[in-house]
Amino acid sequence: MTVSVDIKALLEAGVHFGHKTSRWHPKMAPYIHSKRQDAHIIDLTKTVEGLEVALPFITKVVASGKQVLFVGTKKHTKEIVKATAEALKQPYVTERWLGGILTNVATVGNQIKKLKDLEKRMDSGDLEKRYNKLEVQRFQEEIDELNAKYSGIKDLNGKPGAVFIIDVIGDLNAIKEARTLGIPVVAVVDTNADPSLVDYVIPGNDDAIKGIQLLLDYVSAAVKEGLGAVKAVPGEEK
Repeated sequence: MTVSVDIKALLEAGVHFGHKTSRWHPKMAPYIHSKRQDAHIIDLTKTVEGLEVALPFITKVVASGKQVLFVGTKKHTKEIVKATAEALKQPYVTERWLGGILTNVATVGNQIKKLKDLEKRMDSGDLEKRYNKLEVQRFQEEIDELNAKYSGIKDLNGKPGAVFIIDVIGDLNAIKEARTLGIPVVAVVDTNADPSLVDYVIPGNDDAIKGIQLLLDYVSAAVKEGLGAVKAVPGEEK
């Protein structure tokens, strides 16, 4: 792995701050260092260990030609999750998780096909030629509505190779669908969440913007490494 994890940077970003001790999940005990006042402190050596296992896995997934689906619907982190995924040209979900995104491929696929078709016809001027202004406006409203739901997964090519999740509790439905299909889940797991739901546990604060950005930077570097490996072997079957 060429991505180097800096424990000092994790500390400075507040990745070690857990939830109140009254809200802890007992299965997180191995990842907790201590208590400070009424809150748990996450053992950052475990965070480093988690990253050192998860990041090479992500690189391997991307190098194999598969995508990583980024999921982060928490209000104050959705923008940085979206920005990271878009920069990497990876699919993402940052609005409400719609049931069936992974498990009901036919229905979701039809909606995305409809969206792409409408966008193509709108951009080419075809709709403007065929319909009056009010009707065109309604088509645009439909495009906007579909984009609000599906814009991040318009270019999801079948089943992703992995799902990366910021908030295990908030995006539990995404985890359930991934597990149903046997898609590995990589996730930031705070002290109030169940780590047994996750294949690659990254123990850490899932609320602090600075901490989430740092963890996203590490994941981003791993994805870029995988993309570099893909480009290094053009024409090879994936």
